[in-house]
Amino acid sequence: MTVQRRSLLGGLAGAVLARPGFAQAWPSRPIRMAVGYSPGGGNDLIARIVAARLQESLGQSVLVDNKPGAQSIVAAELVAKAPADGYTLLVAPSGPMTINPAVYAKLPYAPERDFAPVSLLAEFPLLLVVGAEQPVKTVHELVEYGRANPALANYASSATPFQLASELFNQRTKSRFQHIPYRGSGDAVQAVAAGQVLMTIADSGPVAGPLKAGKLRALAITAAERNPALPDVPTLKEAGIADMEIALWTGIVAPAGTPAEVVATLNRAIQQALAVPEVKTAMAAIAVEPRGTTPDAYRDLIARDAARWKAVATAANIKLE
Repeated sequence: MTVQRRSLLGGLAGAVLARPGFAQAWPSRPIRMAVGYSPGGGNDLIARIVAARLQESLGQSVLVDNKPGAQSIVAAELVAKAPADGYTLLVAPSGPMTINPAVYAKLPYAPERDFAPVSLLAEFPLLLVVGAEQPVKTVHELVEYGRANPALANYASSATPFQLASELFNQRTKSRFQHIPYRGSGDAVQAVAAGQVLMTIADSGPVAGPLKAGKLRALAITAAERNPALPDVPTLKEAGIADMEIALWTGIVAPAGTPAEVVATLNRAIQQALAVPEVKTAMAAIAVEPRGTTPDAYRDLIARDAARWKAVATAANIKLE
């Protein structure tokens, strides 16, 4: 009787776990990970590094699906409207999660309403750089040069996150560096290296090459501490600019309403993936730091950064349609 009862209970449990749509059966088919940017960019590379490891641990294909367009609005809307079953995820960086809501009057999605945060994946600080031929060698000299030469006081930016970071610099230093827009980060960095624009605040990816080649001079980093790869570059706090620690980040969110069991399973798989030495090495190669979080911690980070960037955008009167 005991054997029969155990057999019966085991069969019932198996039937429940195998029931279509039941959270504990997840995943039973391939998972799509939408990226709102073109292949080869930072978020795309991070997604592919993590997807390869998730594929191994979850036992299903994890497909990176590039959906570039409109500051990642296209990808965010797609995932916001997808079934809440854990099979369509969004690679969710600072831009669509905290900066778009700060600058766009109307969006087809609301981060806090339409998404279930899963985990952060990585974060990265920004670098403030000028052309190597510019006459400034410190942040203080840059600010003073801008005040003395208002016609030359400008900054290059290719995306809203970098524009807001530069406007925050304006606010913290009481400067009036003017925005010069560019289509891509590479173009913005090259314009600064060529002396066409005075400065830029950008991520390390497009800056690394020209910096190593001696075409740029790094004046500061927006991190809390100096980067071991750039030991001579001070933090902005060290340079005398308080309250300007900036770390952009990227993570994973699912559509709102995704079962808690699915979110928990995916979160565990992400934490395991980020702890793998090969993953750490691959991320270090593109100058980002792997960082996992709980869903609640990621939700708090989104809310905190959204409020911060909203204040910066309002003060700078930045509005996009």
